[in-house]
Amino acid sequence: MKAFFTNEEKQKIVDAIRQAEKNTSGEIRVHIDKTCNEDVLDRAAWWFKQLKMEKTKQRNGVLIYIATESKKFAIIGDAGINAAVPADFWESTKNVMLDYFKQSRFADGIVYAVLEAGMRLKDAFPYQADDVNELDDDISFGTK
Repeated sequence: MKAFFTNEEKQKIVDAIRQAEKNTSGEIRVHIDKTCNEDVLDRAAWWFKQLKMEKTKQRNGVLIYIATESKKFAIIGDAGINAAVPADFWESTKNVMLDYFKQSRFADGIVYAVLEAGMRLKDAFPYQADDVNELDDDISFGTK
């Protein structure tokens, strides 16, 4: 897949994930696809499972999914975090991301969403002394 982000932008996103996860037992992933030829929430849910995000101990994983060429994106959370955020939380976060995207500030939009998710995760799932980073912090890329 052709690079959608510069190396600096990728690092900025990974750094935001690490910063957000410092204060929580929650897990945040970002996945970038080239295209999405189905409902974006269905595709995000498929990747959620492929990335084994439902395997977190407290069911507190959050996936930010983006299909660059299809210009679709979604944010989905597992059962634990969904029970802890307001019903419109993911949609309102997406709306702010969209404002960034309209300005072609894609990495900034993702960083915003990561940090917002991190704040909610911190409230519901504070960091524990025995916390283990259950999922990779790197951005995943690819279409299957």
